[in-house]
Amino acid sequence: MKGLYCLLSESAEDVKFVIQETEPPPAVSDHYVKVQIKACALSPLDTKLLADLNLQKDVVPVGREIAGVVLEVGPKVTFFQPDEEVVGILPLDAEVSGLCDVVLVHEHHLVPKPEKVSWVEAAGTIRDGVRSYTALHVLSRITAGNTVLVLDGASPFGTIAVQLAHHRGAKVLSTALCLEDRHHLEQLRPTVVRVINMSDGKADLVESCLEETGGLGVDIVIDAGVRLYSTEDESTSKKLLPHKHDIITLLAVGGHWVTTEENLQLDPPDSRSLFLKGATVSFLNDEVWNMSSAHQGKYLHIMKDVIEKLSSGVFRPQLDSPVPLYEATVSMEMVQKKQVRKRHVIQL
Repeated sequence: MKGLYCLLSESAEDVKFVIQETEPPPAVSDHYVKVQIKACALSPLDTKLLADLNLQKDVVPVGREIAGVVLEVGPKVTFFQPDEEVVGILPLDAEVSGLCDVVLVHEHHLVPKPEKVSWVEAAGTIRDGVRSYTALHVLSRITAGNTVLVLDGASPFGTIAVQLAHHRGAKVLSTALCLEDRHHLEQLRPTVVRVINMSDGKADLVESCLEETGGLGVDIVIDAGVRLYSTEDESTSKKLLPHKHDIITLLAVGGHWVTTEENLQLDPPDSRSLFLKGATVSFLNDEVWNMSSAHQGKYLHIMKDVIEKLSSGVFRPQLDSPVPLYEATVSMEMVQKKQVRKRHVIQL
Protein backbone atom coordinates (compact mmCIF):
# COMPACT_ATOMS: atom_id res chain seq x y z
CA MET A 1 0.00 0.00 0.00
CA LYS A 2 1.46 3.35 -1.08
CA GLY A 3 1.16 6.76 0.54
CA LEU A 4 2.62 10.27 0.33
CA TYR A 5 5.13 11.24 3.01
CA CYS A 6 7.35 14.19 3.86
CA LEU A 7 11.02 13.70 4.70
CA LEU A 8 12.22 16.44 7.02
CA SER A 9 15.80 17.64 7.14
CA GLU A 10 17.59 18.98 10.20
CA SER A 11 16.51 22.54 9.35
CA ALA A 12 12.80 21.54 9.14
CA GLU A 13 12.51 24.02 6.28
CA ASP A 14 14.00 21.92 3.51
CA VAL A 15 11.36 19.26 2.95
CA LYS A 16 11.10 16.48 0.39
CA PHE A 17 7.97 14.58 -0.58
CA VAL A 18 8.07 10.93 -1.61
CA ILE A 19 5.62 8.13 -2.38
CA GLN A 20 6.58 5.05 -0.39
CA GLU A 21 5.16 1.75 0.74
CA THR A 22 3.47 1.51 4.12
CA GLU A 23 2.04 -1.24 6.26
CA PRO A 24 -1.60 -2.27 5.78
CA PRO A 25 -3.95 -0.92 8.49
CA PRO A 26 -4.41 -3.09 11.58
CA ALA A 27 -7.69 -4.69 12.59
CA VAL A 28 -10.62 -2.35 13.24
CA SER A 29 -11.28 -1.69 16.94
CA ASP A 30 -13.70 0.27 19.12
CA HIS A 31 -14.71 3.58 17.48
CA TYR A 32 -12.52 3.27 14.39
CA VAL A 33 -13.68 3.04 10.79
CA LYS A 34 -11.82 1.47 7.86
CA VAL A 35 -12.21 3.73 4.80
CA GLN A 36 -11.28 3.07 1.19
CA ILE A 37 -9.94 6.39 -0.10
CA LYS A 38 -11.36 7.81 -3.32
CA ALA A 39 -9.90 11.35 -3.20
CA CYS A 40 -7.48 13.31 -1.01
CA ALA A 41 -6.84 17.06 -1.09
CA LEU A 42 -3.40 18.59 -0.54
CA SER A 43 -2.68 21.46 1.86
CA PRO A 44 0.66 22.97 2.95
CA LEU A 45 2.38 21.07 5.77
CA ASP A 46 2.90 23.25 8.85
CA THR A 47 6.16 21.85 10.18
CA LYS A 48 6.39 24.56 12.85
CA LEU A 49 3.01 23.59 14.31
CA LEU A 50 4.01 19.92 14.37
CA ALA A 51 7.21 20.85 16.20
CA ASP A 52 5.26 22.95 18.74
CA LEU A 53 3.00 19.98 19.46
CA ASN A 54 5.90 17.50 19.58
CA LEU A 55 4.46 15.64 16.61
CA GLN A 56 7.40 16.21 14.29
CA LYS A 57 9.06 13.03 13.02
CA ASP A 58 11.62 12.17 10.37
CA VAL A 59 8.80 10.92 8.12
CA VAL A 60 5.48 12.78 8.28
CA PRO A 61 2.35 11.51 6.48
CA VAL A 62 0.87 13.99 4.00
CA GLY A 63 -2.72 14.42 2.84
CA ARG A 64 -5.43 14.69 5.48
CA GLU A 65 -8.62 15.84 3.72
CA ILE A 66 -10.16 12.59 2.54
CA ALA A 67 -13.31 11.22 0.93
CA GLY A 68 -14.09 7.54 0.55
CA VAL A 69 -16.26 4.50 1.24
CA VAL A 70 -16.61 2.74 4.59
CA LEU A 71 -15.35 -0.85 4.35
CA GLU A 72 -15.62 -1.94 7.97
CA VAL A 73 -16.59 -0.43 11.33
CA GLY A 74 -15.48 -1.14 14.88
CA PRO A 75 -17.78 -2.71 17.49
CA LYS A 76 -18.48 0.63 19.19
CA VAL A 77 -19.08 2.74 16.06
CA THR A 78 -22.55 4.31 16.04
CA PHE A 79 -22.41 6.88 13.20
CA PHE A 80 -21.60 4.73 10.15
CA GLN A 81 -22.23 1.41 8.45
CA PRO A 82 -20.25 -0.40 5.71
CA ASP A 83 -20.70 0.93 2.15
CA GLU A 84 -21.57 4.46 3.34
CA GLU A 85 -19.76 7.38 1.68
CA VAL A 86 -17.87 9.68 4.05
CA VAL A 87 -15.64 12.75 4.06
CA GLY A 88 -13.41 14.13 6.79
CA ILE A 89 -10.03 15.39 7.96
CA LEU A 90 -7.44 13.07 9.46
CA PRO A 91 -6.09 14.18 12.87
CA LEU A 92 -2.72 15.90 13.24
CA ASP A 93 -1.18 12.81 14.80
CA ALA A 94 -2.37 10.43 12.06
CA GLU A 95 0.14 7.67 11.38
CA VAL A 96 -0.83 7.14 7.73
CA SER A 97 -1.15 9.30 4.64
CA GLY A 98 -4.56 10.14 3.27
CA LEU A 99 -3.34 8.90 -0.11
CA CYS A 100 -3.16 5.30 1.08
CA ASP A 101 -5.70 2.94 -0.46
CA VAL A 102 -7.23 2.18 2.94
CA VAL A 103 -6.96 4.11 6.22
CA LEU A 104 -8.23 3.68 9.77
CA VAL A 105 -9.83 6.80 11.23
CA HIS A 106 -11.86 7.54 14.34
CA GLU A 107 -15.55 8.04 13.58
CA HIS A 108 -15.48 11.51 15.16
CA HIS A 109 -13.33 12.79 12.28
CA LEU A 110 -15.84 11.85 9.57
CA VAL A 111 -19.26 12.99 8.33
CA PRO A 112 -21.58 11.47 5.69
CA LYS A 113 -21.11 12.50 2.04
CA PRO A 114 -24.24 12.98 -0.11
CA GLU A 115 -24.31 10.94 -3.29
CA LYS A 116 -24.65 14.03 -5.52
CA VAL A 117 -21.35 15.44 -4.23
CA SER A 118 -18.30 14.10 -6.08
CA TRP A 119 -15.29 12.65 -4.28
CA VAL A 120 -13.02 15.43 -5.56
CA GLU A 121 -15.40 18.23 -4.52
CA ALA A 122 -15.89 16.77 -1.05
CA ALA A 123 -12.19 16.33 -0.30
CA GLY A 124 -11.31 19.68 -1.89
CA THR A 125 -13.88 21.73 0.04
CA ILE A 126 -13.93 20.31 3.57
CA ARG A 127 -10.88 22.17 4.97
CA ASP A 128 -11.66 25.54 3.38
CA GLY A 129 -15.23 25.18 4.59
CA VAL A 130 -14.13 24.53 8.16
CA ARG A 131 -11.75 27.52 8.00
CA SER A 132 -14.53 29.78 6.70
CA TYR A 133 -16.95 28.71 9.43
CA THR A 134 -14.25 29.18 12.05
CA ALA A 135 -13.47 32.70 10.80
CA LEU A 136 -17.00 33.95 10.20
CA HIS A 137 -19.09 32.17 12.84
CA VAL A 138 -16.81 31.13 15.69
CA LEU A 139 -14.41 34.08 15.74
CA SER A 140 -16.38 37.04 14.33
CA ARG A 141 -20.04 36.06 14.90
CA ILE A 142 -21.29 37.17 11.49
CA THR A 143 -24.89 38.39 11.22
CA ALA A 144 -27.07 39.54 8.34
CA GLY A 145 -26.27 43.11 7.34
CA ASN A 146 -22.58 42.98 8.28
CA THR A 147 -20.00 44.23 5.83
CA VAL A 148 -17.26 41.64 5.30
CA LEU A 149 -13.91 42.18 3.60
CA VAL A 150 -12.26 38.98 2.37
CA LEU A 151 -8.73 39.67 1.20
CA ASP A 152 -7.60 37.58 -1.79
CA GLY A 153 -11.11 36.28 -2.33
CA ALA A 154 -10.12 34.28 -5.43
CA SER A 155 -8.02 31.82 -3.40
CA PRO A 156 -9.62 28.45 -2.51
CA PHE A 157 -10.26 29.60 1.06
CA GLY A 158 -11.29 33.10 0.01
CA THR A 159 -13.83 31.77 -2.49
CA ILE A 160 -15.62 29.68 0.15
CA ALA A 161 -15.47 32.55 2.68
CA VAL A 162 -17.02 34.95 0.16
CA GLN A 163 -19.84 32.50 -0.60
CA LEU A 164 -20.53 31.77 3.08
CA ALA A 165 -20.60 35.48 3.98
CA HIS A 166 -23.01 36.22 1.12
CA HIS A 167 -25.21 33.29 2.16
CA ARG A 168 -25.44 34.73 5.67
CA GLY A 169 -26.77 38.02 4.29
CA ALA A 170 -23.60 40.09 4.53
CA LYS A 171 -22.36 42.70 2.08
CA VAL A 172 -19.10 41.27 0.76
CA LEU A 173 -16.01 43.13 -0.43
CA SER A 174 -12.95 41.35 -1.75
CA THR A 175 -9.57 42.16 -3.26
CA ALA A 176 -8.28 40.77 -6.56
CA LEU A 177 -4.53 40.44 -7.06
CA CYS A 178 -4.68 40.00 -10.86
CA LEU A 179 -7.16 40.20 -13.73
CA GLU A 180 -7.85 36.44 -13.56
CA ASP A 181 -8.81 36.80 -9.89
CA ARG A 182 -11.09 39.70 -10.73
CA HIS A 183 -12.90 37.72 -13.45
CA HIS A 184 -13.27 34.74 -11.11
CA LEU A 185 -14.86 36.84 -8.37
CA GLU A 186 -17.17 38.69 -10.72
CA GLN A 187 -18.43 35.41 -12.18
CA LEU A 188 -19.24 33.76 -8.85
CA ARG A 189 -22.80 35.05 -8.96
CA PRO A 190 -24.31 38.48 -9.79
CA THR A 191 -23.90 41.01 -6.96
CA VAL A 192 -22.22 38.49 -4.66
CA VAL A 193 -19.11 40.55 -4.12
CA ARG A 194 -17.76 44.04 -4.73
CA VAL A 195 -14.27 43.51 -6.19
CA ILE A 196 -11.40 45.88 -5.35
CA ASN A 197 -8.72 45.44 -8.01
CA MET A 198 -5.28 45.74 -6.39
CA SER A 199 -3.27 44.46 -9.37
CA ASP A 200 -2.77 47.78 -11.16
CA GLY A 201 -1.81 49.73 -8.05
CA LYS A 202 -4.49 52.37 -8.65
CA ALA A 203 -7.02 51.31 -6.03
CA ASP A 204 -6.57 52.32 -2.40
CA LEU A 205 -7.90 49.63 -0.08
CA VAL A 206 -8.81 51.95 2.79
CA GLU A 207 -10.50 54.55 0.59
CA SER A 208 -12.42 51.89 -1.34
CA CYS A 209 -13.73 50.21 1.83
CA LEU A 210 -14.71 53.49 3.49
CA GLU A 211 -16.45 54.61 0.29
CA GLU A 212 -18.43 51.35 0.13
CA THR A 213 -19.51 51.69 3.77
CA GLY A 214 -20.28 55.41 3.80
CA GLY A 215 -17.25 56.07 5.98
CA LEU A 216 -18.39 53.70 8.73
CA GLY A 217 -15.81 50.99 8.07
CA VAL A 218 -15.92 47.23 7.65
CA ASP A 219 -17.45 44.99 10.33
CA ILE A 220 -15.36 41.87 9.62
CA VAL A 221 -11.96 41.57 7.91
CA ILE A 222 -10.44 38.21 6.98
CA ASP A 223 -6.87 38.68 5.77
CA ALA A 224 -4.58 36.48 3.72
CA GLY A 225 -1.41 37.76 5.35
CA VAL A 226 -0.36 41.31 6.17
CA ARG A 227 2.72 43.50 5.99
CA LEU A 228 4.06 44.27 9.44
CA TYR A 229 6.38 46.96 8.10
CA SER A 230 7.43 48.41 4.75
CA THR A 231 10.82 47.95 3.12
CA GLU A 232 12.19 49.01 -0.25
CA ASP A 233 13.24 45.49 -1.30
CA GLU A 234 9.83 43.85 -0.80
CA SER A 235 8.74 41.26 -3.33
CA THR A 236 5.82 41.99 -5.64
CA SER A 237 3.56 39.52 -3.86
CA LYS A 238 4.39 41.08 -0.49
CA LYS A 239 3.59 44.57 -1.78
CA LEU A 240 0.09 43.41 -2.71
CA LEU A 241 -0.63 42.54 0.92
CA PRO A 242 -2.22 45.32 3.00
CA HIS A 243 -0.31 46.94 5.83
CA LYS A 244 -1.60 46.15 9.32
CA HIS A 245 -2.29 49.87 9.86
CA ASP A 246 -4.57 49.91 6.79
CA ILE A 247 -6.69 47.08 8.16
CA ILE A 248 -7.04 48.79 11.54
CA THR A 249 -7.99 52.04 9.79
CA LEU A 250 -10.78 50.49 7.72
CA LEU A 251 -12.30 48.54 10.65
CA ALA A 252 -15.67 49.74 11.90
CA VAL A 253 -16.49 50.44 15.54
CA GLY A 254 -16.88 47.05 17.21
CA GLY A 255 -15.30 45.38 14.17
CA HIS A 256 -13.52 42.03 14.06
CA TRP A 257 -10.17 41.41 12.38
CA VAL A 258 -9.53 37.71 11.74
CA THR A 259 -5.88 37.24 10.79
CA THR A 260 -3.89 34.35 9.36
CA GLU A 261 -0.64 36.07 10.33
CA GLU A 262 0.67 34.01 13.25
CA ASN A 263 3.53 36.45 13.93
CA LEU A 264 1.36 39.57 14.05
CA GLN A 265 2.93 42.39 16.06
CA LEU A 266 0.92 45.41 17.14
CA ASP A 267 2.61 48.63 18.21
CA PRO A 268 1.11 50.78 20.99
CA PRO A 269 -0.54 53.19 18.48
CA ASP A 270 -2.17 50.20 16.75
CA SER A 271 -3.49 48.87 20.05
CA ARG A 272 -4.75 52.35 20.92
CA SER A 273 -6.70 52.54 17.65
CA LEU A 274 -8.27 49.14 18.28
CA PHE A 275 -9.13 50.19 21.83
CA LEU A 276 -10.85 53.38 20.67
CA LYS A 277 -12.93 51.40 18.18
CA GLY A 278 -13.71 48.59 20.60
CA ALA A 279 -12.45 46.24 17.90
CA THR A 280 -11.01 42.76 18.30
CA VAL A 281 -8.24 40.73 16.70
CA SER A 282 -8.59 36.94 16.38
CA PHE A 283 -6.10 34.41 15.04
CA LEU A 284 -7.42 31.91 12.52
CA ASN A 285 -6.04 28.47 13.30
CA ASP A 286 -8.39 25.85 11.87
CA GLU A 287 -6.28 23.09 13.45
CA VAL A 288 -7.57 24.09 16.87
CA TRP A 289 -10.48 21.66 16.39
CA ASN A 290 -8.01 18.77 16.12
CA MET A 291 -5.84 20.03 18.97
CA SER A 292 -8.65 19.80 21.53
CA SER A 293 -11.67 17.53 21.88
CA ALA A 294 -13.62 20.01 24.00
CA HIS A 295 -15.86 21.04 21.10
CA GLN A 296 -15.93 17.82 19.08
CA GLY A 297 -19.69 18.04 18.57
CA LYS A 298 -19.47 21.56 17.16
CA TYR A 299 -16.62 20.48 14.86
CA LEU A 300 -18.69 17.62 13.44
CA HIS A 301 -21.67 19.94 13.00
CA ILE A 302 -19.52 22.40 11.05
CA MET A 303 -18.15 19.69 8.75
CA LYS A 304 -21.65 18.34 8.14
CA ASP A 305 -22.98 21.81 7.33
CA VAL A 306 -20.09 22.43 4.92
CA ILE A 307 -20.92 19.29 2.94
CA GLU A 308 -24.65 20.12 2.96
CA LYS A 309 -23.95 23.56 1.50
CA LEU A 310 -21.68 21.99 -1.10
CA SER A 311 -24.50 19.63 -2.02
CA SER A 312 -27.07 22.45 -2.28
CA GLY A 313 -24.83 24.63 -4.47
CA VAL A 314 -24.10 27.35 -1.90
CA PHE A 315 -20.40 26.46 -2.08
CA ARG A 316 -18.69 26.24 -5.46
CA PRO A 317 -15.03 25.52 -4.68
CA GLN A 318 -11.95 26.70 -6.56
CA LEU A 319 -10.55 23.31 -7.63
CA ASP A 320 -7.89 22.34 -10.16
CA SER A 321 -8.28 19.29 -12.38
CA PRO A 322 -7.94 15.99 -10.45
CA VAL A 323 -4.34 14.80 -10.15
CA PRO A 324 -3.31 11.11 -10.45
CA LEU A 325 -1.30 9.52 -7.64
CA TYR A 326 1.95 9.33 -9.61
CA GLU A 327 1.99 13.16 -9.85
CA ALA A 328 1.31 13.66 -6.13
CA THR A 329 4.91 14.52 -5.18
CA VAL A 330 5.16 17.28 -7.80
CA SER A 331 1.76 18.68 -6.84
CA MET A 332 2.61 18.66 -3.13
CA GLU A 333 5.88 20.50 -3.73
CA MET A 334 3.96 23.22 -5.58
CA VAL A 335 1.36 23.38 -2.81
CA GLN A 336 4.04 23.61 -0.11
CA LYS A 337 5.75 26.48 -1.96
CA LYS A 338 2.36 28.18 -2.49
CA GLN A 339 2.79 28.16 -6.26
CA VAL A 340 -0.80 27.12 -7.00
CA ARG A 341 -3.98 29.20 -6.99
CA LYS A 342 -6.49 26.34 -6.99
CA ARG A 343 -6.96 23.46 -4.59
CA HIS A 344 -5.14 20.31 -5.74
CA VAL A 345 -6.94 17.00 -5.18
CA ILE A 346 -5.46 13.55 -5.78
CA GLN A 347 -7.97 11.10 -7.23
CA LEU A 348 -7.37 7.45 -6.44
